[in-house]
Amino acid sequence: MFRGNHPAKVDEKGRLKLPSAFKALVDAATVTQFYVTSPDGNSAQIWPLPEWERREAQLGESSEMDEAVQKYLSFTSYYGHQVGMDQQARILLPQILRSEAKLDDQEAVVIGMGNYVEVHNRKAFEDKMAANRLTAEDRTRLAELTRRKS
Repeated sequence: MFRGNHPAKVDEKGRLKLPSAFKALVDAATVTQFYVTSPDGNSAQIWPLPEWERREAQLGESSEMDEAVQKYLSFTSYYGHQVGMDQQARILLPQILRSEAKLDDQEAVVIGMGNYVEVHNRKAFEDKMAANRLTAEDRTRLAELTRRKS
Protein backbone atom coordinates (compact mmCIF):
# COMPACT_ATOMS: atom_id res chain seq x y z
CA MET A 1 0.00 0.00 0.00
CA PHE A 2 1.40 3.35 -1.06
CA ARG A 3 0.93 5.97 1.67
CA GLY A 4 2.07 9.47 2.48
CA ASN A 5 3.49 12.53 0.74
CA HIS A 6 6.99 12.57 -0.71
CA PRO A 7 8.33 15.77 -2.30
CA ALA A 8 10.13 15.13 -5.59
CA LYS A 9 11.19 16.80 -8.80
CA VAL A 10 10.48 15.90 -12.39
CA ASP A 11 13.76 16.32 -14.25
CA GLU A 12 14.32 18.10 -17.58
CA LYS A 13 13.80 14.82 -19.46
CA GLY A 14 10.43 14.19 -17.80
CA ARG A 15 11.58 11.50 -15.39
CA LEU A 16 10.40 11.18 -11.81
CA LYS A 17 12.61 9.40 -9.30
CA LEU A 18 10.33 7.11 -7.34
CA PRO A 19 10.62 7.94 -3.61
CA SER A 20 12.59 5.29 -1.72
CA ALA A 21 9.62 4.29 0.46
CA PHE A 22 7.60 3.53 -2.68
CA LYS A 23 10.53 1.88 -4.46
CA ALA A 24 10.91 -0.55 -1.56
CA LEU A 25 7.27 -1.63 -1.99
CA VAL A 26 7.70 -2.03 -5.74
CA ASP A 27 10.89 -4.05 -5.27
CA ALA A 28 9.22 -6.32 -2.70
CA ALA A 29 6.45 -7.04 -5.21
CA THR A 30 9.02 -7.48 -8.03
CA VAL A 31 7.18 -4.96 -10.21
CA THR A 32 9.15 -3.74 -13.23
CA GLN A 33 6.44 -2.24 -15.43
CA PHE A 34 4.04 0.62 -14.74
CA TYR A 35 1.08 2.29 -16.39
CA VAL A 36 1.34 6.07 -16.15
CA THR A 37 -1.94 7.83 -16.85
CA SER A 38 -4.53 10.35 -15.69
CA PRO A 39 -8.33 10.45 -15.61
CA ASP A 40 -8.36 14.24 -16.12
CA GLY A 41 -4.90 15.58 -17.02
CA ASN A 42 -4.53 17.46 -13.72
CA SER A 43 -2.04 14.99 -12.24
CA ALA A 44 -0.24 11.80 -13.18
CA GLN A 45 -1.09 8.42 -11.74
CA ILE A 46 1.58 5.74 -11.62
CA TRP A 47 0.09 2.27 -11.36
CA PRO A 48 2.13 -0.91 -10.94
CA LEU A 49 1.11 -2.75 -14.11
CA PRO A 50 -0.49 -5.72 -12.25
CA GLU A 51 -2.70 -3.28 -10.29
CA TRP A 52 -3.70 -1.43 -13.46
CA GLU A 53 -4.58 -4.72 -15.14
CA ARG A 54 -6.82 -5.61 -12.16
CA ARG A 55 -8.52 -2.23 -12.49
CA GLU A 56 -9.11 -2.77 -16.21
CA ALA A 57 -10.59 -6.20 -15.47
CA GLN A 58 -12.93 -4.72 -12.83
CA LEU A 59 -14.11 -2.06 -15.26
CA GLY A 60 -14.60 -4.62 -18.01
CA GLU A 61 -16.76 -6.91 -15.86
CA SER A 62 -19.99 -5.05 -16.57
CA SER A 63 -21.94 -6.63 -19.43
CA GLU A 64 -22.45 -3.29 -21.11
CA MET A 65 -20.01 -0.43 -21.32
CA ASP A 66 -21.25 2.26 -18.94
CA GLU A 67 -20.77 5.82 -20.24
CA ALA A 68 -18.66 6.74 -17.19
CA VAL A 69 -16.41 3.73 -17.81
CA GLN A 70 -16.06 4.70 -21.47
CA LYS A 71 -15.06 8.25 -20.51
CA TYR A 72 -12.60 7.00 -17.91
CA LEU A 73 -10.98 4.55 -20.33
CA SER A 74 -10.81 7.21 -23.05
CA PHE A 75 -9.00 9.64 -20.78
CA THR A 76 -6.69 7.06 -19.24
CA SER A 77 -5.80 5.73 -22.69
CA TYR A 78 -5.22 9.22 -24.09
CA TYR A 79 -2.83 10.13 -21.29
CA GLY A 80 -1.57 6.61 -20.67
CA HIS A 81 1.72 4.94 -21.42
CA GLN A 82 3.28 1.70 -20.19
CA VAL A 83 6.82 2.30 -18.94
CA GLY A 84 9.62 0.59 -17.07
CA MET A 85 11.71 1.93 -14.23
CA ASP A 86 15.39 2.59 -14.94
CA GLN A 87 18.36 1.63 -12.71
CA GLN A 88 18.08 4.95 -10.81
CA ALA A 89 14.40 4.25 -9.98
CA ARG A 90 13.17 6.87 -12.46
CA ILE A 91 9.90 6.60 -14.33
CA LEU A 92 9.28 8.58 -17.52
CA LEU A 93 6.06 10.58 -17.47
CA PRO A 94 4.41 10.90 -20.93
CA GLN A 95 5.01 14.32 -22.56
CA ILE A 96 1.32 15.03 -23.15
CA LEU A 97 0.59 14.40 -19.47
CA ARG A 98 3.59 16.40 -18.23
CA SER A 99 2.43 19.38 -20.26
CA GLU A 100 -1.21 19.16 -19.23
CA ALA A 101 -0.46 18.64 -15.52
CA LYS A 102 2.36 21.22 -15.50
CA LEU A 103 4.96 18.69 -14.40
CA ASP A 104 7.76 19.56 -16.85
CA ASP A 105 10.97 20.24 -14.90
CA GLN A 106 8.93 21.11 -11.80
CA GLU A 107 8.78 20.40 -8.10
CA ALA A 108 6.12 17.82 -7.42
CA VAL A 109 4.38 16.04 -4.61
CA VAL A 110 4.13 12.27 -4.85
CA ILE A 111 1.13 11.04 -2.89
CA GLY A 112 0.47 7.40 -2.01
CA MET A 113 -3.12 6.45 -2.89
CA GLY A 114 -3.16 2.82 -1.80
CA ASN A 115 -2.73 0.82 -5.03
CA TYR A 116 -1.14 3.63 -7.02
CA VAL A 117 0.81 6.88 -6.70
CA GLU A 118 -0.32 10.36 -7.76
CA VAL A 119 2.10 13.03 -8.95
CA HIS A 120 1.00 16.66 -8.71
CA ASN A 121 2.58 19.99 -9.49
CA ARG A 122 3.53 21.12 -5.97
CA LYS A 123 2.15 24.66 -6.23
CA ALA A 124 -1.14 23.57 -7.84
CA PHE A 125 -1.61 20.84 -5.23
CA GLU A 126 -0.94 23.17 -2.30
CA ASP A 127 -3.40 25.71 -3.75
CA LYS A 128 -6.03 22.97 -4.14
CA MET A 129 -5.48 21.77 -0.57
CA ALA A 130 -5.85 25.31 0.80
CA ALA A 131 -9.10 25.82 -1.14
CA ASN A 132 -10.60 22.43 -0.21
CA ARG A 133 -10.27 21.92 3.54
CA LEU A 134 -12.28 19.16 5.19
CA THR A 135 -15.64 20.52 6.27
CA ALA A 136 -17.77 19.46 9.23
CA GLU A 137 -20.00 17.62 6.73
CA ASP A 138 -16.96 15.77 5.35
CA ARG A 139 -15.93 14.71 8.86
CA THR A 140 -19.45 13.50 9.65
CA ARG A 141 -19.58 11.48 6.42
CA LEU A 142 -16.16 9.93 7.13
CA ALA A 143 -17.26 9.01 10.65
CA GLU A 144 -20.38 7.31 9.24
CA LEU A 145 -18.32 5.35 6.71
CA THR A 146 -15.83 4.13 9.29
CA ARG A 147 -18.58 3.15 11.74
CA ARG A 148 -20.33 1.13 9.03
CA LYS A 149 -17.16 -0.81 8.19
CA SER A 150 -16.26 -1.71 11.77
